[in-house]
Amino acid sequence: MALTMMRQDFTADFEPAMDSGGIREICRSDQTEVVEFLSARPMHTAFMAGLIHDNGVVSPQNRGSFYGSRNRFGQLEGVALIGHATMLETHTEDTLVAFARIARNCQSPHLIRGEQTAISTFWKYYGDGAQPPRLVTRELLYVLTELAAQPEIENLRPATMEELEQIATVNSAMAFEEGGLSPLHRDPNGFRQRVARRIEQGRIWAYFRDEQLIFKADVVSETPEIAYLEGVYVNPEERRQGHGFRCLTELCARLLPGSKMICLTANDRNKSAAALYVKAGFKFESDYETIYLR
Repeated sequence: MALTMMRQDFTADFEPAMDSGGIREICRSDQTEVVEFLSARPMHTAFMAGLIHDNGVVSPQNRGSFYGSRNRFGQLEGVALIGHATMLETHTEDTLVAFARIARNCQSPHLIRGEQTAISTFWKYYGDGAQPPRLVTRELLYVLTELAAQPEIENLRPATMEELEQIATVNSAMAFEEGGLSPLHRDPNGFRQRVARRIEQGRIWAYFRDEQLIFKADVVSETPEIAYLEGVYVNPEERRQGHGFRCLTELCARLLPGSKMICLTANDRNKSAAALYVKAGFKFESDYETIYLR
């Protein structure tokens, strides 16, 4: 996550600002309009909206650049984050195609993620003639708007900097299990810095018992509209004892006063995670797909 994908990360003969499809790199003056555009479907744009809420629309912390597509009346009809992670929100297939052509010129992509139907179309144009993806996973998007049960645990709390190494190790192991690469091996300093920043923001919640991590979850982004969770973890030696349900319910109870809804995804092969989320009150929203690139 050390990549800052601005113009210099594209091939030398490519100039996005001249794209005939009306695609332009978004600037700070566009931020209010972009936030309003993304707010129309908050559960599908939580990651991008969260980055803008935290960092602004132009920032190295975004690890990529935001691009906008406008129709002939000058109205936004698509927004994409292109960089380490590529994500997009569009109204037309033509915009998907244009974003795919721009993304192909990114020098250091890691993954492409979004609703399954949109990503399938995107890949037709992005992947044409390119190497096959390293890995493709399918996820289920779940959304929570109200609690299914009252929380029953009092010891859930934000992680501290003293727990950085333990949290980073668990997060890296989860990333390896999901995507096949360990960020602690690929970018140890950058990865620790990103975990540390999230701890400093109070965005990693944990339950420890006798200094052993029992439960952990990362609040990747948090806006008045929606909070987005990743890295929900229960210690393998402590599973099937109700820790996940109690801690997740408590976390959601703390987040809902500040956000209208909470969303997260589960790998479609992880039946136990899906069952936990449904038990906690999350409802299935749509199918997602992540393409990990070589």
